[in-house]
Amino acid sequence: MSEVRDLTRRLVSIPSHEDERAAGDAVVSWLRKETSATVERDEHGNVFARRGAGPRSLAFVGHHDVVPPADEGQYDVEERAGRLQGRGTADMKGSLAAAMVAFRDATLGAPDAPVDPVDELLFVSFVGEEQGGVGARAAIDEGFAPDYAVVGEGSTGYSAPGVTDVAVAHKGRRGSTIRAHGEGAHASEPEAGENAVYRACDAVDVVRDLDAPTTTVLDRHLSGSVAVTEIEGGSAWNVIPEACSVTVDERTVPGERAALERVESIPGVEWTVDQDLPPMACDDADFAEAVLAAARESQTGAPERVVKPHATDAGWLAAAGTTCVVCGAAEPGEAHTATESVGVDVLERCERLYRRVAEALVG
Repeated sequence: MSEVRDLTRRLVSIPSHEDERAAGDAVVSWLRKETSATVERDEHGNVFARRGAGPRSLAFVGHHDVVPPADEGQYDVEERAGRLQGRGTADMKGSLAAAMVAFRDATLGAPDAPVDPVDELLFVSFVGEEQGGVGARAAIDEGFAPDYAVVGEGSTGYSAPGVTDVAVAHKGRRGSTIRAHGEGAHASEPEAGENAVYRACDAVDVVRDLDAPTTTVLDRHLSGSVAVTEIEGGSAWNVIPEACSVTVDERTVPGERAALERVESIPGVEWTVDQDLPPMACDDADFAEAVLAAARESQTGAPERVVKPHATDAGWLAAAGTTCVVCGAAEPGEAHTATESVGVDVLERCERLYRRVAEALVG
């Protein structure tokens, strides 16, 4: 068995959907045993390892939490037809293992890339990514700010089946609630009240007429979306409703938002944001090209710059000033499923890819 496969199996076998400490312990233990790096864990549970020292840094970034499994048996890793199956294989303990091995094995000191060399190589595994980037946000608030980051979320199978691409942008998510207020009355005399459902429907019409946000990042087009996903109101069949709420899901793109605030032009309607996961855009074409070159050298396929539909911790990092790309083993449709799996060959490819990136950029 390959080392990346073995390490993936070990990490996946550790439940980490409710308590991430045991998985973090395993990451710290491996890094301290296998590398001479400085290894630390902060009070939030985030793991940091450092090779080299200096003002400019490149980070391999992942997370060791997972979404709840379909059943506890999902932590029993199975291998079928060259794929590892189990909770976290794709999202994202497989890519985490690949980054750990690459972090250890990269030969540093002779960079050859179209960007200025960096001085320090970091490995970072966050907690709470599945809860909206809790760990990443805490680390950023406490000063974590690498110059460059390769975030190991999935980028395989976007341009063509089996090809590991380089995502130069991804969408964010803004979840919000529209609340309509009215005045209750008996349904036999509707004119005696103000129907909150009617006001909510007027707000829904505003949402339906909004243009979805769009943008372009390094010649790749992103289209966002905005949609009503839930509506709730009324208390009885014979009562004019005095309150109604509407849930809106917006997929945001870098620099653009739908004008949802327009719903507040309707009397009795207010709009509040419940969650705002930021999008990501790579702001350095040379860095993206360096990672893409490593991707080309690591596989027989023809990788491309692509965009992802999902938010990741790269959004928080990019908002804080880090130049990011997303590059990892997971394929579309694998994460968060009862049959979650990842190809062993793709994990080994990602280890080669990450190692080549480090060797190209770190002086």
